[in-house]
Amino acid sequence: MAETADWLHVDVMDNHFVPNLTIGLPVVRSLRTATPMPLDCHLMIDDPARWAVEYAELGVYNVSFHAEAADDPVAIAKDIRAAGCRAGLAIDKNTPIAAYLDMLPNFDVLLIMTIKAGFGGQSFIPEMLAKVRTARRHAASGHLELRIEVDGGIAADTIEAAARAGADAFVAGTAVFGAADPAAAVTGLRRLAQRGAAEGAVGPDRR
Repeated sequence: MAETADWLHVDVMDNHFVPNLTIGLPVVRSLRTATPMPLDCHLMIDDPARWAVEYAELGVYNVSFHAEAADDPVAIAKDIRAAGCRAGLAIDKNTPIAAYLDMLPNFDVLLIMTIKAGFGGQSFIPEMLAKVRTARRHAASGHLELRIEVDGGIAADTIEAAARAGADAFVAGTAVFGAADPAAAVTGLRRLAQRGAAEGAVGPDRR
């Protein structure tokens, strides 16, 4: 349906870390055989130290886990990378980002929630873009190769602002799969993100 996307974002929820239950390892394993698209796994689960490497070993593109569920995020990231996968750190809505900035050289992706993790269809929270701007400034000052991904309420009326703030990966659920033509929706969102990124490179959101 959305083959024009760069990644397929896969939400894994355990009904403990978030009050919702979705899919787990068996389904992700099946997805790996069902699509050639790179899988971007977002683990909204307790105890990622136990489970994250198993997802990485499936051959997915990226595994992101939540800072709030991890005692030692850097150790988990090292294990994910050792399994041949990119490592992502996810930051939920109410979590300040400052304590995690110095860890970012150990990660390939920083996933910033622009809603409260756990359910799709929520409204985008513009205030979360302050975290994106902070992370982008930190990454730029340290010359980090870091993708900054935003997840929650990303649609045609929000993606430009997220791109201007410094995001360069975007999770769009309802805006794509609720569209009459999902592939065309992805193309349109990409165009808006590119425009926002171009504006952000010279505009006030990057200051």
